[in-house]
Amino acid sequence: MADPSSYRPQPGQVPDSPGVYRFRDEHRRVIYVGKAKSLRQRLANYFQDVAGLHPRTATMVTTAASVEWTVVSTEVEALQLEYSWIKEYDPRFNVKYRDDKSYPSLAVTLNEEYPRVQVMRGPKKKGVRYFGPYAHAWAIRETVDLMLRVFPVRTCSAGVFKRSAQIGRPCLLGYIGKCSAPCVGRVTPEEHRELAEEFCDFMAGRTGAYLSRLEKEMHVAAEDMEYEKAARLRDDIGALRRAMEKNAVVLADATDADLIAVAEDELEAAVQIFHVRGGRVRGQRGWVTDKVEAVDTAGLVEHALQQLYGEEKGEAVPKEVLVPALPEDAPALGQWLADRRGSQVSLRIPQRGDKKALMETVHRNAQQSLALHKTKRASDLTTRSRALEEIAEALELDGAPLRIECFDISHLQGDDVVASMVVFEDGLARKSEYRRFQVKSFEGQDDVRSMHEVVSRRFRRYLLEKSRTGEWDPQDGEDAPPEDDGKPKRFAYPPQLVVVDGGQPQVAAAKRALDELGIDDVAVCGLAKRLEEVWVPGEDDPVVLPRTSEGLYLLQRVRDEAHRFAIRYQRSKRGKRLKSGPLDEVPGLGESRKQALVKHFGSVKKLRQATIDQICEVPGIGRKTAETVAAALAGAVPAGPAVNTATGEIIEDENPAPAGASSERGTEQ
Repeated sequence: MADPSSYRPQPGQVPDSPGVYRFRDEHRRVIYVGKAKSLRQRLANYFQDVAGLHPRTATMVTTAASVEWTVVSTEVEALQLEYSWIKEYDPRFNVKYRDDKSYPSLAVTLNEEYPRVQVMRGPKKKGVRYFGPYAHAWAIRETVDLMLRVFPVRTCSAGVFKRSAQIGRPCLLGYIGKCSAPCVGRVTPEEHRELAEEFCDFMAGRTGAYLSRLEKEMHVAAEDMEYEKAARLRDDIGALRRAMEKNAVVLADATDADLIAVAEDELEAAVQIFHVRGGRVRGQRGWVTDKVEAVDTAGLVEHALQQLYGEEKGEAVPKEVLVPALPEDAPALGQWLADRRGSQVSLRIPQRGDKKALMETVHRNAQQSLALHKTKRASDLTTRSRALEEIAEALELDGAPLRIECFDISHLQGDDVVASMVVFEDGLARKSEYRRFQVKSFEGQDDVRSMHEVVSRRFRRYLLEKSRTGEWDPQDGEDAPPEDDGKPKRFAYPPQLVVVDGGQPQVAAAKRALDELGIDDVAVCGLAKRLEEVWVPGEDDPVVLPRTSEGLYLLQRVRDEAHRFAIRYQRSKRGKRLKSGPLDEVPGLGESRKQALVKHFGSVKKLRQATIDQICEVPGIGRKTAETVAAALAGAVPAGPAVNTATGEIIEDENPAPAGASSERGTEQ
């Protein structure tokens, strides 16, 4: 651990102005990002007696090895820069919320010619209007089913839409009146878009005027004795009212607000958000986080606001944000929210009335979410801790292997030899750390040699990362590490345990690779599939863990995950190789120009017969490229004629090939 006084800035170096600061560790990785109204006052707080700091703050400053700062003009700029850097560097000591589930939203794809209503999860896309999120997908589908009677917007997939257009018949929803059937031209694109926009207006809370208009039309139809039309309008109004009843009315009709509540203890915090639009709760979501930094309720609220609205603009940011505690720089946060919305945003604590009562409900939800999370995690933590302790005891390690890396080799009869590296931290998969390798030093089938190469390459990269701090001097001929930017590096963190998929030979190869690099603080073991035996270097007999052992179960999960990841990469690589054609060998010829060539001539066979001048006629193809294409095709072996297997007839290549084709029929390059 570093002594904070060793990197403390000199008196007078730190400016007394707003800014953002970054703490870096000995490997130059950014481990904490913060902002301050006065950099001088804020940074001085970190360099007092370590014994007087909060334990989490003390851990951070002793892990760090340097600090740097950037001066900005205003607190709003500091807030924006802090959010950008937290997102870019993913610092380990910053609070980062994670969704406790993937919440579905109701989405209207206004970026398409014929907008579609559907359930969507995941990151938001440009040009799509979202409503929610909702707790359950079935709640969205029930609401949509009621509203399609009044707003018959397209809900089918692109494939179904295209198929209906080809055959000239709509799907079932078109026949029963729950789709306006734009696929067969019953409505124009403009009329269908108008329907989609009315649907969006209704979902956004502008319901009163629309219902009043329908009621007037119903009364007029009844007076004109158009009873069938009046009955249809009556049923439409009933369907819309039932859809509205699914969203509880809690506040005045014009209220657009988000209510944020926090429940916390010493180690963790849960955040719940209720989205109120048009006076109704339109969505709900929740986050859970570990309190890895010394932060109070106001700080948790600030982090939640950054994550909730950091990527939002326009109406996605409500007019009013109600919170349990105001952050220290509430005016700057309010201005930041207003900039994102494009108009004034009120950030405040509810004091009385319906809004305070609803805030209490949101807080109860946060408390229940934290209790449920702790109930689930307690068992998981106990089990994972026991598994790591059993592995450490069986392999005689100094401590529990908090980071485990597993390697597996995959190939098909010696072709497309690849390897995978999966990472488990604290007994959980860390998928962002997974890596893939192509075996390059030789061709053919040799799992032992492949394992030696892959482990050597992985730890050689680790040593190159260490060379930044002078802990290791790269040998002659080694590539220097790239310029440091503070982001987490691919191979910067060493594991406590390396697991290989295999027995004694693979274990010996991995151990030899580590010995050649001079690494002696990483344990190695192998898990053989036949009897699930654990092999360690230099031992003639395996370590046998009980079948009910949590440690064995964890090793099996790690090994199986490495196998799955390697198989997936190998199949992908093999598929690309089998689909490749002679045009793929032309240097500098991208996918767009390959498709243009095949589309212009109809097939690779006809392209091979073309002259250079004819190839130059294709838009985007110059003479030099045409000569390269002609030379590549001249050197490629032409495919044999295609044969109809049912009749035995030779199929003449008269029909044009698809635009995306890049090889001849029957040819595997």
